[in-house]
Amino acid sequence: MSAVCDLNYLSKPKFDEAGRQRSLDRLNVANSEVEAPFEQIVDLVKATLNAPICAVSLIDNDRQWFKAARGLGVNQTPRNIAICDHAIRAEEPFVIEDAARDPRFADNPLVTGDPFIRAYLGIPLKMSDGYIVGSLCVIFKEPRSFTTHEIAILQSFANLVVGELELRTIAFTDGLTKLMSRKAWRDRVQAEIDRAERYPTELSIIVLDLDHFKKVNDTLGHDVGDLVLRKTAAAVNAVLRKDDLAGRLGGEEFAVCALHAPQDVGLAVAERIRARIEALEFPEHDGLACSASIGVAVFEPGLGVDDLLKMADLALYEAKRSGRNQVRQGVALAAEGQSAAAMNPADLSLLSALGGA
Repeated sequence: MSAVCDLNYLSKPKFDEAGRQRSLDRLNVANSEVEAPFEQIVDLVKATLNAPICAVSLIDNDRQWFKAARGLGVNQTPRNIAICDHAIRAEEPFVIEDAARDPRFADNPLVTGDPFIRAYLGIPLKMSDGYIVGSLCVIFKEPRSFTTHEIAILQSFANLVVGELELRTIAFTDGLTKLMSRKAWRDRVQAEIDRAERYPTELSIIVLDLDHFKKVNDTLGHDVGDLVLRKTAAAVNAVLRKDDLAGRLGGEEFAVCALHAPQDVGLAVAERIRARIEALEFPEHDGLACSASIGVAVFEPGLGVDDLLKMADLALYEAKRSGRNQVRQGVALAAEGQSAAAMNPADLSLLSALGGA
């Protein structure tokens, strides 16, 4: 029995590409090393369906990147020729029985040239957040149809791929607050900084530290402290714009990368975060209040994530010293004549002493 896909997908409403890209970015998978689970899956698919080519294709901003592949001589292609880009837009099994006779693909260089695609079956990789980040596909060099059984088999393997990708989300997520972990956040922000160097844009780094948090743990216990941290994370998420990145750096310290945010926007986002945290209520703990001191650093060409964190940390220290529960802007490193690696040890010890204060 032959199965065909719904070719009316082009008339469906435009999907949320920005949200889809964020979902992919959260996996922290781009350009990652070869990993055995994905290699094993494509080997099994290739053998089970007797396919000459099989790939786990992830659709990035402007490219298709293969997390694992067999039968292909490249690890990526431009997105504008990727048949898998059509698969993620279809949002269901995508079937091409003869690409050379399909007007959408007949002149595609992947059809007219290597790998000479004729028949294609792709299953979208839909993550738990609802976004599709790529596809698991098989490719044949001769025209053919696909049975419902074959589609079901590939769907089962695609579910395994999604499971492996979801494990990455768990590994790079802070268990308590569900924000990005420190490492995941730093890696994502450095990627945004690298992008800002290539395609000039503005971004701000916001670092916040809860005031008097140690007293909460000491007097009310760690369960209440954990509640405060979870509510703080929710407060931060509630005011973020769709492209902003939030992470927990450790303890009671959080960070936000506000994208497309010059100085005034970064400060405005920081103030909204401060106000939201100050407004938190704890009805089950009478008298418990929450506030945060916040430092903001604005990206300048040549600065890395550590430089910006240092600038924001020093501004946060100034906010603590000036009375807490306020926002301060960091001073450019060039003006201080310092680098992140050369931060004054006295500054570090003061920040450590004030942490949670």
